Amino acid sequence: MLSFLKNHPFAVEAYFERSLVLTFAVEKEQLERLIPECLALDVFDGRWAFLAIALVQTKSLRPKGFPEVLGRDFCLAGYRLFVRHTTRKGRRLRGLYILRSETDKRLMAFAGNIFTRYNYSKTDIRQLRSDDRLEFRSTGSNFRIEVSTEKKDVDLPEGSPFSDWKGARRFAGPLPFTFSYNPESREVLIIEGVRQGWNPEPVEVLGYHISFLDSLKLKGATLASAFVVKDIPYLWKKGRVELWAP
Repeated sequence: MLSFLKNHPFAVEAYFERSLVLTFAVEKEQLERLIPECLALDVFDGRWAFLAIALVQTKSLRPKGFPEVLGRDFCLAGYRLFVRHTTRKGRRLRGLYILRSETDKRLMAFAGNIFTRYNYSKTDIRQLRSDDRLEFRSTGSNFRIEVSTEKKDVDLPEGSPFSDWKGARRFAGPLPFTFSYNPESREVLIIEGVRQGWNPEPVEVLGYHISFLDSLKLKGATLASAFVVKDIPYLWKKGRVELWAP
């Protein structure tokens, strides 16, 4: 029963007030150890794989069809990899694999660990805003990210493998699918997301420190892009499970 509950057993809807995503390029060989056997890294230019941190201010998260007043507001820090999966019918899907999820609300961490496999933990997350800057910080999780939202003509971060922002947007997230894997049952959980009006805007990163990224001991991880998006209705469909065979 508990295993079934973790398979995202009902659709969920919410409203993203704001989402900030920093994407890091890493030599693909370094990230292969972090994904399950049913997935493959989504590789760029034959060399780069990507890890991102998304900081999302979410409003009225609730089961689909429930009134907004019953929803919950929370802030989320999600660490995920860009991956691909081939279904049993041969369909190739592009999506995300979640390494870790953090939230500022205890109830969200509790419910998230009942109904998903996203490894939620409770932490402090503060969002600081001004006319020209946006900052997220956490003492418990030891991260700080500050970006400028004023500059319109933003250059790609130095060392980014992308040649333009169009290419970078393919790794801005969220992607159509999110995957989880149960190695004991060899079941792949596929969750499809539906979004409206997704138009990520490039932002200039003024500074960052992310303890979780440091803990992975990746060599040469390079900031590849940073985007912010606002005011997005979002829906996660009910999870779908299929057996995986190599």
